[in-house]
Amino acid sequence: MESHEADLRSEVHDDDRVRSIQKDFRSAGLDLATRALLEYAVKLTRSPNEVDRADIDGLRAVGFADEDILDAVQLVGYFNYSNRVMDGVGVHPDPGMRYRPNP
Repeated sequence: MESHEADLRSEVHDDDRVRSIQKDFRSAGLDLATRALLEYAVKLTRSPNEVDRADIDGLRAVGFADEDILDAVQLVGYFNYSNRVMDGVGVHPDPGMRYRPNP
């Protein structure tokens, strides 16, 4: 998460909320569509063979168009791929990537 923390912060603008999302997005008070998309990303990452039509229909039901869903699949797939490559060759995020608020 360290390598993408700055992106999350640029969208959220609240240190406590960022930490809450990082700790457990399910209890972070996110809107229904965002939670649905994150749940889908988790399922696609952890058990891609279990993704089915109901998952796609669920995303449509909370407002995502097919183009949005395709974008999400491509992004999740890309980050899963790149993370596995980096893990496979022993590359770890630079510790300095973690956000440190000003004192």
